[in-house]
Amino acid sequence: MPRIMAIDYGKKRTGLAVTDPLKLIASGLTTVGTHELIPFLKKYFATEQVEQIVIGEPKNLDGNATDATALVTECIRILQKNFPDLPIVKIDERFTSKMAFQSMIDSGLKKKDRQNKALVDEISATIILQEYLQRL
Repeated sequence: MPRIMAIDYGKKRTGLAVTDPLKLIASGLTTVGTHELIPFLKKYFATEQVEQIVIGEPKNLDGNATDATALVTECIRILQKNFPDLPIVKIDERFTSKMAFQSMIDSGLKKKDRQNKALVDEISATIILQEYLQRL
């Protein structure tokens, strides 16, 4: 059964998360350098079935676009060019980084481990995916 993938896109790093085949549980997959995203996805999609991509859309507290919104819009364009048959859904990602950091504290990670920004991005992607699954 195909999975759903979530992307927490960033200028330097991109966090990825996927569902289990039954689409019940969101799990962190990895964090890749943003410049490596498309090659990574091509390899991943060659071995795993993915039916949809959910991507975090950055917004300010008032709901307006941020400086990063244009980067995500460009990422969506590139994804659509490389994977034209894969639907892409945008989801509000406000507070996901703060929620990811708090979940790291709650799980007992040491301060040094919490400074790993790649882990924060992966957890953020997982939170984006969990929120999307809850809406379904």
